[in-house]
Amino acid sequence: MPSNELYLCVLPLIHLTPVGPLGFGLTEQVLTLLPGRDLATVFYKDEVEAYVTTFKNRADKYLAGGHVKGYDVEIIDTEDSRVVVKVVQRVG
Repeated sequence: MPSNELYLCVLPLIHLTPVGPLGFGLTEQVLTLLPGRDLATVFYKDEVEAYVTTFKNRADKYLAGGHVKGYDVEIIDTEDSRVVVKVVQRVG
């Protein structure tokens, strides 16, 4: 089955446009997938499971369909005792 190798990234966002009651300065974090390991968030081992669980829950429910059949997650150790998360997007 064809697949895409992607990496989990946590992006902090600070909104500059005044939208709605919260408007300017609203701060949040978002999870996204990027194509390069060099862009992946490097997690500490004690925090990664919560991010992976959140991603899997939402991706399986809302990002699968059409040509996207599902997602597989692999936690990869780094040289500094942290981890990156490789996500294989199964397509077909």
